[in-house]
Amino acid sequence: MKQQEQWTSKIGFILAAAGSAIGLGAIWKFPYIAGQNGGGAFFLLFIIFTLFLGLPLLLAEFSIGRTAQKNAVESYKTISPGTKWHWIGIMGMITSFLLLSFYSVIGGWIVAYLYKTLTGQLASVDASSYAEIFGSTISHPFGSVLVQLIFMVMTILVVSRGVQQGIEKASKIMMPALFVLFILLVIRAVSLDGAMEGITFLLMPDFTKVTSQTILEAMGQSFFTLSVGVSVMVTYSSYLPKTENLPRAALSIGGMNIFIVLLAGLAIFPAVFAFDLQADAGPVLLFQVLPTVFSQLPGGMIFFAGFLLLFLFATLTSAFSMLEIIVSVLSKGDKAKRKKWAWIIGLAIFAVGIPSTLSYGVLAEATLFGRTFFDNMDYVVSNILFPIGSLLIALYVPNKMKKSALYEELQSGSRMKKGLFQTWFILLRYVAPLLIIIVMLDVLDVF
Repeated sequence: MKQQEQWTSKIGFILAAAGSAIGLGAIWKFPYIAGQNGGGAFFLLFIIFTLFLGLPLLLAEFSIGRTAQKNAVESYKTISPGTKWHWIGIMGMITSFLLLSFYSVIGGWIVAYLYKTLTGQLASVDASSYAEIFGSTISHPFGSVLVQLIFMVMTILVVSRGVQQGIEKASKIMMPALFVLFILLVIRAVSLDGAMEGITFLLMPDFTKVTSQTILEAMGQSFFTLSVGVSVMVTYSSYLPKTENLPRAALSIGGMNIFIVLLAGLAIFPAVFAFDLQADAGPVLLFQVLPTVFSQLPGGMIFFAGFLLLFLFATLTSAFSMLEIIVSVLSKGDKAKRKKWAWIIGLAIFAVGIPSTLSYGVLAEATLFGRTFFDNMDYVVSNILFPIGSLLIALYVPNKMKKSALYEELQSGSRMKKGLFQTWFILLRYVAPLLIIIVMLDVLDVF
């Protein structure tokens, strides 16, 4: 096996890893889930669960990858030779493949809307027509497949260039641009008349709105927005030198994730409330409600184009990590093979994703268990594969890796206090598995 590439800088790794975490979960899913669960109380619970569930799992994946400094399958083989634990990595590859197959569908929608916005197709549209436009966009068979292919080609081109020249370089451009664009949008949104109601909705917890479902939704949201459970972070951390401070990197990525979620809320809810729209509009919030908001603002379509651009950046940086985990295993560190495997796997993912793309058009009536192909893929990945992968990692690290070796690994490049290490170890060994099982039982409708 060839020598692994490494990140050229600490900031390159943090931006790439944060880009993996900051995607549809933070920008697309959080606003509508928070809108459906009371806003501020949900956001507070999300932060708590991110700190006490998401970060311990993130640091666990970091410890696996940096210890072995190999891909997501070979890492488990190196640490636990002669066992079947490497199937966690294989399952992560399968999960990432399936996830990207329907994730790229939404990436294609963003490409389509960005094109419509930049070409002025949405500029003079009546607000009542946005739902119809969204429906016609996602149901058009050729157009929806084409934009999905465009999204996948962008992903393949970056991953095929490698860790340093591809993923790291793209992340160093896209992530700062994402923050700048987001801050500009937030400034515009909070300056609207009536925006304070939206700010209050997001930042002032109303615990009378909290139900058991709200708590479980917040737990699941924190769990999925950090990209833990599919060994993506095992792959990314394997490119780290031993001098990197893993606890600080995990905290930085978790903090950036929370900050982006905050910015997403501040960009959306003040505008929604200012125009007396529904905060609980659901998954269509970004594609139907937001165009209505921006169309009523001076220069609104320019701001909407900016929002779509940052949304595309966030979606792409997550897609890079999903393709990278597979390519890194198959190319085995050989740069000459990387480009070939990036194109083979990327186009295979596109092909598998076509039925998901057509689920809103010609295959809309083709259902199984009452769900479309897209919905079934989403259900299997989000409700079964993600939780199982996270549970296995939570069981593997504290039970199959020596505690002394873990402490030494986390001490390398940092000065992690013994008490903090013990807290992390307890959270990972006892608290995380229990919470993950609760989430799994909830999403499988056991409760």
